[in-house]
Amino acid sequence: MIEQQKNAALTVSLMDLTSLNNADDSATIQALVNSIKPKLGTPAALCVYSQFVAEAKIALAARGLAQVKVATVTNFPSGDAPLDEVVSETLLAIERGADEIDLVIPYKALLAGDANTVRNYIRESKRACGSQAQLKVIIESGELKTAALITEATMLAIENGADFVKTSTGKVAVNATLEAAQYMLKAIKNSRKLVGFKAAGGVKTVKDAAAYLQLAGNIMGADYVTANHFRFGASGLLTDVYKVLNETPQ
Repeated sequence: MIEQQKNAALTVSLMDLTSLNNADDSATIQALVNSIKPKLGTPAALCVYSQFVAEAKIALAARGLAQVKVATVTNFPSGDAPLDEVVSETLLAIERGADEIDLVIPYKALLAGDANTVRNYIRESKRACGSQAQLKVIIESGELKTAALITEATMLAIENGADFVKTSTGKVAVNATLEAAQYMLKAIKNSRKLVGFKAAGGVKTVKDAAAYLQLAGNIMGADYVTANHFRFGASGLLTDVYKVLNETPQ
């Protein structure tokens, strides 16, 4: 039980608390912010659609949670938008106050053998972010499927300026898996660059999260597992984390 609570406390601090649903509105964003219970732990970031970034910032500040970053997504979820639109989307999100940009690569291009297109999307998005926002690159590992393609996508992200490499959008049949995470973390390790990793989609319980924490610690070392380098993209995970942390007096 003590180990489970330790994992729960760490997990909440690494979480990008996420709402990326077509029906999201101002009330959804306020409810997301209200779901945070600071006495039980505070997430690293909120991840919302770009049009809600400013509202999320205001709602967080109103609760004394201005330290929680706000992330948004670009080229989401299909990875099919033209590059000029993606760059414009990125610049607008930063203008709205986004601290982090989660870019979906044009993974279908990579499946077709076109690494150069992927390279350009990452490079130009990084240029648009400049020093104002971190770039988290979503490779959609469940669609790439093979170790070779997952590793190639991870390396393309690292080589072209990603601050984090993220497994998934959460919008396809297969999202985060421990197998994909292992390929990605090993690629990060082999690159000798201190790039972050984010597991997104399908991590729903403290037990699920613990397996990723152990994997990351084994490959990258315990010092890697902080919000600066490791995140979970999740919506329902917070409920289980708080349930575990609420089992003893705070």
